[in-house]
Amino acid sequence: MSLFSRIFKYIWPQIRQYKWAFFSIVFLFSAREIVGAILRTFYFKKIIDLLSSSVGAHSLISNELFKLVFILIFLNVLVVTISRFAKFLYYDFLIKSIEGLRNFTFQKIEQNSQTFFANIFAGSLVTKSRRFVGAFEVMFDIFIYNFLSFFVILVGVFVVLFQQSMTLSLILLVLIVLHITAVSFFVRKKMQYDLLEAEQDSKISGRLADVFSNILAVKFFSARNREIISFGKYTEEGARRSKKAWFLGGKIDIIQGAFYVLAQSIILYVMVSLWVKDEISTGTIVLVQIYMSIIMERLWDFGNALTKFMKSVSDMKEMIDIFEIVPDILDPENGEALKMKSGHIVFKNVSFKYALGGEVLSNFNLDIRSGERVGIVGHSGAGKSTITKLLLRFNDVTNGSITIDGQDVRNVAQDALRSVVSYVPQEPILFHRPIRENIAYGNPNATLEEIIESAKKAHAHEFILNLSKGYDTLVGERGVKLSGGERQRVAIARAMLKDSPILVLDEATSSLDSISESYIQDAFNELMKNKTTIVIAHRLSTIQKMDRIIVLDKGEVAEEGTHKELLEKKGIYTDLWNHQTGGFLD
Repeated sequence: MSLFSRIFKYIWPQIRQYKWAFFSIVFLFSAREIVGAILRTFYFKKIIDLLSSSVGAHSLISNELFKLVFILIFLNVLVVTISRFAKFLYYDFLIKSIEGLRNFTFQKIEQNSQTFFANIFAGSLVTKSRRFVGAFEVMFDIFIYNFLSFFVILVGVFVVLFQQSMTLSLILLVLIVLHITAVSFFVRKKMQYDLLEAEQDSKISGRLADVFSNILAVKFFSARNREIISFGKYTEEGARRSKKAWFLGGKIDIIQGAFYVLAQSIILYVMVSLWVKDEISTGTIVLVQIYMSIIMERLWDFGNALTKFMKSVSDMKEMIDIFEIVPDILDPENGEALKMKSGHIVFKNVSFKYALGGEVLSNFNLDIRSGERVGIVGHSGAGKSTITKLLLRFNDVTNGSITIDGQDVRNVAQDALRSVVSYVPQEPILFHRPIRENIAYGNPNATLEEIIESAKKAHAHEFILNLSKGYDTLVGERGVKLSGGERQRVAIARAMLKDSPILVLDEATSSLDSISESYIQDAFNELMKNKTTIVIAHRLSTIQKMDRIIVLDKGEVAEEGTHKELLEKKGIYTDLWNHQTGGFLD
């Protein structure tokens, strides 16, 4: 399938929603060109022939002459009327189509899994999506104002000229075909450079986003000059690729200019020769010359427009490639209705390995009863966080199954599955939006009173009131305006407000000081009531009161029991506990 066919497959459904507006635009713009460029010139030719006629006195031709003048006036009014109406219809159609494409692009990108987003620069992705929508606007503009206009005028001109002079028509047709063939060849060649230019532009955007999102690290390590030099290498490569694309575009302009001079010279010479032989009239010379000027102008525009059109096609390619990625985590085609209510979780013979890594879990089994509070500990790489990712279907098991209340997590829609789990990650995920909106993200219909109540339970209410706009304070990108502990408390308040039957805490108190942590533990004790709770912890003091503690080692359950029981076993858990209470880090 050609690149343009791939693009058309995605933009046509958006156009088809407003197909009557689209075809009306095509009809009106075509009518405008026929009336404005073809008919007006044709009737002006009649006036010239009438004025140059030596038959009879002026009084004998005045009626016919004024009749033609009034026809031209009417055509002028008609062109203006059609143009204004077509323009407003064009604006309305384009605005709606762009809106649809933006929404479609967002949905297609968002449906990808966490793995996809972990392997791509966010800044590069934003650039590609904006370029895709912007390229559509350019392409449609070129299609209407250049390609459609040129085609309609070309057909109209030859319909008239074939009746006036077959010789001139055939010469002009040959010249036009040669011109389009030559320009198309160079435009296709330029497209290769356009693709490379677009690729480097995405890399530059990605590099920018990478540096700006880690600006503190740049400053901490005094890496400003190093980053400037590194970024300069990206822009240098971008300039090199742009130079190749743009200079080839300049060569296309030279070819068009040479053709313009050649075509005008040939047509003018032939016209004069035919007029001398009395084979064409003076009006025909005027008609052909005006048509020739219109065609040459549109041909020049056509060449430039074709170059821009193919550049837009190149700009859209990267996003089309993303559209055609099959997400590695998919909803079932005929998903089951959600039956997960009590939160009984079972991992049965689960094995899992990452695409670029070794096996993390092997024949893993774990049964977590409804309402049970379970802590999971182990050395780094033991598989603790992998368990939560599999439970939430951020990844799918390689073998085995995970069920909640007897229902396989792969048999329900991802959104439905995650609606029954409140998740607090180690790194709080906040939007650059008001704190109120961040807390209510898992329960958007919550009242302000409910939001405040959750914030109080998470011991966030106090610091929120001290902010400039209270609950309406913007937290900055990724919550950078808040301290680590403040971000964590907002994330905990959000989980509390969601109030799901399953609660997953992945190092949820890691950014809190000891006093704040003690407050949060009290809130957690209340939050955990009647909920199945999984707590991933490095800090063992946070899980002492769990109903059961699971110790992982190399993807398997090495030990399990209460805090007291595990200490009595003097195994892995005891070693971890002694390291931490002895002042050592795990």
